[in-house]
Amino acid sequence: MRDRYALALGDDALVLAQRLGEWVARAPELEEDVALANIALDLLGQARTLLTYAGELEGAGRDEDVLAYWRDDRDFRNVLLVELPNGDFAVTMARQLLFAAYQYELYDRLRASTDDTLAAVAGKAVKEVHYHRDHATQWVLRLGDGTDESHRRMAEGLRAVWPYADELFDGDDVTAALSAEGVAVDPATLREPWTAYVGGVLAEAGLEPPADATPRRGGRRGLHTEQLGYLLAEMQHLHRSHPGVTW
Repeated sequence: MRDRYALALGDDALVLAQRLGEWVARAPELEEDVALANIALDLLGQARTLLTYAGELEGAGRDEDVLAYWRDDRDFRNVLLVELPNGDFAVTMARQLLFAAYQYELYDRLRASTDDTLAAVAGKAVKEVHYHRDHATQWVLRLGDGTDESHRRMAEGLRAVWPYADELFDGDDVTAALSAEGVAVDPATLREPWTAYVGGVLAEAGLEPPADATPRRGGRRGLHTEQLGYLLAEMQHLHRSHPGVTW
């Protein structure tokens, strides 16, 4: 069960790292190119450690590269939120705020895991994610409390990603069992602090959580949007075209 838990967390980080990497040389300003690239690299580092650990626990001889490049979309267990297209910059910042606020609460608690590897990953990652959350917060405030146009775009970005937030807090038999053992964190317990933080940012930015959003979920069960297939095709192309290649 621990392998499935580590795999899901690793997939979240891997897919979002790929998405953020798409902004390099396309961000609104040069400094933002660097910032988003650094956030993507942080997430990629988390993904590598978690996928390596998942492979070791699984015991089937699959390392981080096999798990990243040789699985099809139905085998990925990331939440739908992280695979959503970047959209305009406001959509990306809305997605970043929702996910980084969740990740921060998750890793803050996972530092107390009885699994030494997961606790060590969380101890390092929580420092990185604190910056990710702050970075997104500052942009949501800047756009939401800026011009009429930036406010409109930030509100639209929020509406685009909000339906995918509920899945962050869904549990299953694996998380329930591992939480009872002190290994994992029950995602349902993260909703209250996440809501408090995100709600505070939105209020300060003059924004409101969309009231009529229909929740979308399924990623943890391998039921993804079509966008993940396009993302994986690009991410996996070189590895699959030249199996076993070394640099």
